[in-house]
Amino acid sequence: MPTRQPTRIRPRRTAGDLAAGLGALVVLVALVGGVPYALLRLAGPPLSPELLHLNLLTSQVGTSMIVAILVLLVWLAWFQLTVCVIVEIYAGLRRVGMPARVPFSGGTQMLANRLVSAVLLLFTVSAVVVPIVRPTAAPVARPASAAASVTTPEAEERAPLVHVEKARKVYVVQPPHGRHHESLWEIAEKCLGDGRRYPEIYRLNQHKEQPDGSRLHMADLIRPGWVLDMPDDARNVHIVPATQQRGETLKDHPGKPAELDGNTQDISTRGADLPGESRTESRPEARPESRNGDTADSGRREPYSTKDTSGEQKQDGQQGLELLDYLAGASLAAAGLLAALGRRRRQQLWHRAFGRRIVRPKDDAAKAEVALRLGADAPGSRMLDIGLRLLGRSLAAQKRIPPTIYAAHLSAQSLDLWIHPPAPEAPAPWSAHDGGQVWRLPAHEGRMLDERSLSEAPAPYPGLVSLGSNGEGRVLVDLEAAHGLISLSGPQTTAALAALAVELATNRWSDRMTVTLVGFGEELTVIAPDRIRYVETLAEVLPELEARAEERGQGGDVLTGRIQGRAAEPIWPPHYVLSALVPGEEEGHRLAVLARKGVRTAAGYVVAGQVPHATWNWEITEDGKAKVDALGFEVDAQLLPRRHYRALIDLFETAGRFDGESMADRPEPVPATASVEVRVLGPTEIAGPEPMEEGRATLAVELVVYLATHPGGVHPVVLGGVLWPRGVQAAVRDATIARVVDWLGTDGAGRPNLYADEAGRFRLGPEVRTDWMVFRDLVRRSHTDAGVRAVLLERALNLVRGPLLNGRPRGRYAWLADDDLEYDVTAAVADAAHRLCEIRIEEGDAGRAVAAVRAGLLLAADDEGLWRDLLRATHLTGDQERLRTVVEALHRRAAAQQGGGGMAPETEALIDELLPSWRMRSAPSA
Repeated sequence: MPTRQPTRIRPRRTAGDLAAGLGALVVLVALVGGVPYALLRLAGPPLSPELLHLNLLTSQVGTSMIVAILVLLVWLAWFQLTVCVIVEIYAGLRRVGMPARVPFSGGTQMLANRLVSAVLLLFTVSAVVVPIVRPTAAPVARPASAAASVTTPEAEERAPLVHVEKARKVYVVQPPHGRHHESLWEIAEKCLGDGRRYPEIYRLNQHKEQPDGSRLHMADLIRPGWVLDMPDDARNVHIVPATQQRGETLKDHPGKPAELDGNTQDISTRGADLPGESRTESRPEARPESRNGDTADSGRREPYSTKDTSGEQKQDGQQGLELLDYLAGASLAAAGLLAALGRRRRQQLWHRAFGRRIVRPKDDAAKAEVALRLGADAPGSRMLDIGLRLLGRSLAAQKRIPPTIYAAHLSAQSLDLWIHPPAPEAPAPWSAHDGGQVWRLPAHEGRMLDERSLSEAPAPYPGLVSLGSNGEGRVLVDLEAAHGLISLSGPQTTAALAALAVELATNRWSDRMTVTLVGFGEELTVIAPDRIRYVETLAEVLPELEARAEERGQGGDVLTGRIQGRAAEPIWPPHYVLSALVPGEEEGHRLAVLARKGVRTAAGYVVAGQVPHATWNWEITEDGKAKVDALGFEVDAQLLPRRHYRALIDLFETAGRFDGESMADRPEPVPATASVEVRVLGPTEIAGPEPMEEGRATLAVELVVYLATHPGGVHPVVLGGVLWPRGVQAAVRDATIARVVDWLGTDGAGRPNLYADEAGRFRLGPEVRTDWMVFRDLVRRSHTDAGVRAVLLERALNLVRGPLLNGRPRGRYAWLADDDLEYDVTAAVADAAHRLCEIRIEEGDAGRAVAAVRAGLLLAADDEGLWRDLLRATHLTGDQERLRTVVEALHRRAAAQQGGGGMAPETEALIDELLPSWRMRSAPSA
């Protein structure tokens, strides 16, 4: 649909407007020009001879002296008025918003403001300056627009004249994207073209009441939904009536970015060499989808069972779904999935062949890993795990019965448990609130908990699983707390069940468990084969469940039994059944009898459809809300739609491949001299330019690192999608690039170190060098020059200072999951260390062989081939204690991996060969 072009409305001026303007012009000319002419003719210059006399302070004051002082005061008053007039004219013509205040000129500047406004009205309505004191006026019916859309001349004739002072520009603070919140600096940069103008926005809004009843007191504390007054020259804003209340403005624009308003324009980016971009947000391109939600090039089996897919058609038919929308939002599940993926990657490294790298994901699978890295809340998952284990151990030590936890709320500030019955005394560091109905663990206390001391503590509440988010954090419910059957209804039941299954199978706050999937999710066994099993029908699993329930009987209190056990051997390993099939009448009755015991059992049952006798009814609405009637919750549901599910399966299937793939060899010229050096083989460092201010350095460094590792050039749209995966305005993106251009400066020949080529791609200059570039060049030269091979490899390994991009901020550099860099660097460093180790062993220098391997392990610590090299080299030194130290370190490292994983069979066999006694020493702690 074509966009209608705006037509400028030319309002008519009345005779009164013309008379007022002419009168003001005459008065201004008389004051600015007539007053000094009269003073010069009648009274002389500002400083008369009497005021210049050397005896001014000691001579007697006469009539001539008083007249001279009065004349000087008149001259000063005229000068003050002239300055005010100049300031007001500048503000009106340049439209800079509120005119600058002239010191000690309150009434004089007000007079100048009104005179200049009346004069400017003769030439253009839009140039009228903002009055210092706004006159009271009746509310206008509709806002004045900078460009009003009309379609006919008759509409132009009927358009009423609305003065600019009766409308105002406002900006609605947008909700956060993940953990990124808007700041006044960013708003000033987007709407005013310069972040340094943020104090103007602050002064306009200081102490003004916002829709939520709060007020702006500090420039760095703004909240989503606030309606900020903006200067008159702001763009990308809403234009509203001056008298409109902020709450009404928020209702009109409840979360819609300002640039979607019909009365806005984009600002132009500074920097002549920056290519122009569209006004849309930069987002990674999504693969095309067919009408049923499958990618157009997909020819594989359906990952969801076709037995109950009617509820999925609507969800999967939506176009433009991004993987970030769901996978990054499921922060706890993302953390568990990344941990499980890490275990698979370590197993891939067991089989990695020299000269090859492990297979990396592609397409949607790679995008899924990007989303997981962006959204994973590993600290929150850790606090939930360690906090609950500590709670169980503390209650066991006090011989107290653990309370029932119906739900939990995990936020950046705390972990809250909603318990029954209320208990006013909570074991430290937990504290009781709301009369003992809530037990709270503050985040700062959770971060200080010692994980090692709780390694043997059992998980008391393994059935906690995310229901969704409420804007403040994650809401979890305990499947066991239902004491019966949970029915799940709505158009997206399978997506909700898949999300439950993935989190239950990968979370870290449970020990041994079984998750049985009925009628869906057969492929999920690839993610957690030790926890997940699949059956076709309920009839296959019901007899087993009934037999187990009869064997256990009432069996005592589940929670008390759990906290008395050990993590490695839980007393009550839970079993959760998730069924996408609606049970028949008989199956429903058997399930209800099985589930409803009146007390907690180590089991949970979630079944699709409206099931009689259900204890909880869990509804997923069409708009993605999750409601639990018994608990009164309504949150944004955690879902895993078909495309996202399929991407996860592809990701884990790729991580299960052991064949490996060739590393890309891209010869690059290494500059002899470098004005900028980018170091990525360890902590990230940019050497050469002056340090950038801390608040902007993180993004600027990541931008430089990405360009440095992609020497072919990157289009700004692609760069925006990489650095801002959730989207960014072109103006913000280009302003960031412009800052980095200024920061990197020029090289020795005066060329910019960051520039845009003829195709509009951004590249780093010829004097920008990376340590990865130098590393590859040294390794490449070692292949052809056998005489200095060891020296070149040693120089290459000396460049390694730690893990790749070590210390990178959480949530940044997620693009590594969809890039060759991480895979190539790890394999290349491990291969170089392995080759140098072999050379040193051939030379009979075991000590330097050990040093070579340790240099490689600084970056490729998960490559167990290097650990085997270290074992052999250490064994050749003849130092048995040193060898035992290496074995114990390797054993501890394998045991410390989340979820276990152990060591490769080849590694264990080598340890048995070199140090047969190691198993006896490690057995007690195993």
